[in-house]
This record gives sequence, structure tokens and C-alpha cells, in this order.
Amino acid sequence: MATYILGIESSCDDTSAAVIDGTCILSNVIANQDVHRKFGGVVPELASRAHQQNIIPVIDRALSIANINKNQQHAVAFTNGPGLLGSLLVGTSFAKAFALALDIPLIQIDHINAHVLAHFLHAKDEDKKVPEFPFLCLLVSGGHTQIVKVNDYFNLEILGSTIDDAAGEAFDKTAKIIGLPYPGGPLIDKYAKEGNPKRFKFPHPSAPGLNFSFSGLKTSVLYFLRDELKKDPDFITENRNDLCASVQKTIVDILMGKLEKAVKQTGITQVAVAGGVSANSALRNAFIAKQEAGEWESFIPKFEFCTDNAAMIAVTGYFKYLNKDFSSQDSTPYSRSKNVSGNSK
Repeated sequence: MATYILGIESSCDDTSAAVIDGTCILSNVIANQDVHRKFGGVVPELASRAHQQNIIPVIDRALSIANINKNQQHAVAFTNGPGLLGSLLVGTSFAKAFALALDIPLIQIDHINAHVLAHFLHAKDEDKKVPEFPFLCLLVSGGHTQIVKVNDYFNLEILGSTIDDAAGEAFDKTAKIIGLPYPGGPLIDKYAKEGNPKRFKFPHPSAPGLNFSFSGLKTSVLYFLRDELKKDPDFITENRNDLCASVQKTIVDILMGKLEKAVKQTGITQVAVAGGVSANSALRNAFIAKQEAGEWESFIPKFEFCTDNAAMIAVTGYFKYLNKDFSSQDSTPYSRSKNVSGNSK
């Protein structure tokens, strides 16, 4: 029996809507916001305005591609946090109105939890292996860096997290120092492919246990370039590819080093990666290398499910739908979450 879930994602600067049948993707539409590029980062007010313009066309497109009428939806799932409050309010308000008008369940979703559960999505007729509980997940994005033990769909235990900057933030901040436009993370990946990752050495900031620290890396890059530019004003231009490759290698080595410790400590050998930084080619290659070496079984999402998307919201909503874990019209969005299972603070 079909179970159609409409998912809505509006936590930051991408407006997305998806329709799924169970865990099968029928559509996944994303509208990006290029307006932020000239500001060097996301401007919250501009983001919420763009969401208001995009949300109806995006949802209409998602329903059209899925060839599913709005009246056939069994529930609507929406991102309730964490994220930009103005952006979240747009998606939340639409989802509430949609559910109320059609008299269907409303399901609030934690954005971070959804990144992890994106691994359970599949295309029609796709024979895809999914991780088995419990598994480890390296959750890496612009705002989060965590090692999570996934005991069940909604039982996620944080084993380690960043004590300052997230990995994605480290990519973007170092990219800005190097002089790359926003968003800088993908550009570092692009130029790194032509560079020597062993050319420059940057320190690995220390953090206790399985926790991460990236703020010291940004500072070391800043001071390194300050000194080199005094000697050669063209240093960045002449060494851009090697700089990007070296910074990228440092970040990936830090992430993989902690993850290796987590595997040894837990004995869990099914390891997934999720979040926007999981699109980074060096990180993906590192996961592939671990599997080829027989150290663990790697689960890497398709590129379209690395960054923010509504399909991951919808599939998380599907698992909540099975548990009859519905929300009320009184639910309010939150900007930050206490943990990946969705408790707000």
C-alpha cells in the first residue's frame, strides 16, 4: 500500500520540496538562492523573502513531477529546526496550512536527524544496501560536525562533536582567507584536485576524546599567509591549488582520524557520512579507501542528498508516520538543537 509523504525543507537558503512513497523518491525539487553570493554569506532576511517567493512553485513542481495529487498525501513533514528562524517560519507556516486544509498529519523534523536518515532513501527499482543498526555516522556540514552512533531511526547518540567551528565552516573561512568567493568549500575542492596536498603542513588542533576543533586551523592559515605575503605579494595566486589541497587534506585527516578512533572504541564497522561536506571529493575518497582496505563498510550518499534537500525530510517523516509521531499546530521552529534527535534548546 502506498504511503505518500510531502517533505518541505527551508532551514537556510535552499527551498526544497519532495514527494516520496515509503522510502522511494518520486520527486525532489530544490530552488537555490544566488542572491547571497555578493554578500559573502547567507543574509537571513533575504533568505526568508526568497523562501516566500519560491515555496509555492517548488511544491507545485514536486507534486507535478511525482504525478501525485495533493489530496493523495498521507502527511506533510517539514523542517522545524535547527536553522534560520525566518526561513524556518516560511516552511513551517506552509506545512501547517497544508496539513490543516487537507486534514492530514503534520510531522516536524529535526534537520540534523534527517541528514542521517537520507541513507534510507532510494530511487524506484534501485537495489540499494542501507546501513544496519547500530552504525556510525560522521555528520559534517557548515554548522555541525559530529560522530553519531545510530542505534535506531530516532535513537542517535553523539560520541563526539566540534568544540568550536564545524568542518564546513572551516572550509568556508579558510576559503575566504585565500580569497575565494562564497561558497568557498566547493571551490577548495575544485582547486585541490590540481594541487599537491603535501606541499604545506598545517597543525591538527587538539580536542579531547572524539571531539573536534577547527578554529585553530583557520588561525594557522591566516598567520601562514600573512607571513608569506610579506615575502611575496603573489604567493596566494601562485600557490592557490597547493594551498587548497593542503587545507583540504588537513581537514579530512582530522575527520578521519577521529572516526578511526570511534570505530576502534565501538567495534562498529558500518560507517556512514552525511551532511553538506560529505559532497567533498577527498572525504568521499577517504571513505572509499577505508572500505577497499577492509577496515569498514562505507555508506556514502548521492550528491543530491548531501546538501539540504526535502527528500531527507520526507523519509524521516515517513518513519515518524509509521510510529504515529505527529505534531500539533502549536509547534514552533528552533534555531539550534541540543542533539541530533531533535530536542531543542
